[in-house]
Amino acid sequence: MSIDALRDQIPDYAKDIRLNLGTLASETTLSDQQKWGAFLASALATGNGAVINAVVEETKEKLSAEAATAARAAAAIMAMNNVYYRATHLMSSDEYQKMPAKLRMNVIGNPGVEKVDFELWSLAVSAINGCGMCLDAHEQVVRKGGLSADQVQAAIRIAAAVNAAAAVLRAEAA
Repeated sequence: MSIDALRDQIPDYAKDIRLNLGTLASETTLSDQQKWGAFLASALATGNGAVINAVVEETKEKLSAEAATAARAAAAIMAMNNVYYRATHLMSSDEYQKMPAKLRMNVIGNPGVEKVDFELWSLAVSAINGCGMCLDAHEQVVRKGGLSADQVQAAIRIAAAVNAAAAVLRAEAA
């Protein structure tokens, strides 16, 4: 299955999601690696098998093995970090924010691809997972790394559309 096949599964009431996926697949603000890595990391973050399978199929020829692994790593590490940092941020006591996380996060320092790309994918996953602290942290890194606000927005738009596709397919399966 590909992005087009995924779009075909989305019912007419969610036509906007279908159209947005098509538009974002043609996005030119990001490099192909940045764009397809954001699609892959976002799909993995949704946990929806149909969305994951479609995006994995679509990205097989568009991402190097290293980039695909890094996108997977971004989804994995953010699944942990988004929970931890969101929780410490939401708690009334700021004592927890001052404590070291004591969680291994080595992949962030050595992701196997350009740091800015990995951070962009981490930002997209953080948008899906709703962690404001992580969004701020990754946005600062990618902006310092030379990405524009338009590029950051493009990654967030990809995350939003991929997440919406997963939500629609979950609802249809219920």
